[in-house]
Amino acid sequence: MIDQLDPTNRKILAELVANARIPISELARKVGLSKTPVALRIRQLEEMGLITGYRAMLSPLKLGLTHVTFMQIRLTDTREKALAQFNEQVRKIAEIEECYMIAGGFDYLLKVRSRDMAGFRQVMAEKISALPHVAASSSFVAMEAVVEQGWTGA
Repeated sequence: MIDQLDPTNRKILAELVANARIPISELARKVGLSKTPVALRIRQLEEMGLITGYRAMLSPLKLGLTHVTFMQIRLTDTREKALAQFNEQVRKIAEIEECYMIAGGFDYLLKVRSRDMAGFRQVMAEKISALPHVAASSSFVAMEAVVEQGWTGA
């Protein structure tokens, strides 16, 4: 769908990704249109489902959540019902920042954020290990975030 957008809509999306709180008047100036056409284009992009919402992005580092661990999870059962049960429960764990079902040597990849190793160990022992159908897990502690950002369309 992104390939079907004209250059002006692409500019609007890029500006909104960079600063979702940009005033319409400033956005209009940057893309070379007046306010009304820009507002209409934004509404169309929302209706198309390209813009799904606006939210505040919190700094995990400022919140003291400096410890990042990636986990590979292998399940005992990968039938649809078991996957649905796992998915439902994993969404309830606040420390899991991201979770992906994987095609490969394991079933899920988790990104877990905590204050420190002790905090991660507690989350793993009390929450992640208790998830339904978990057979095994492997953990990988991140030393440094080289690139960490949302998708910008670039």
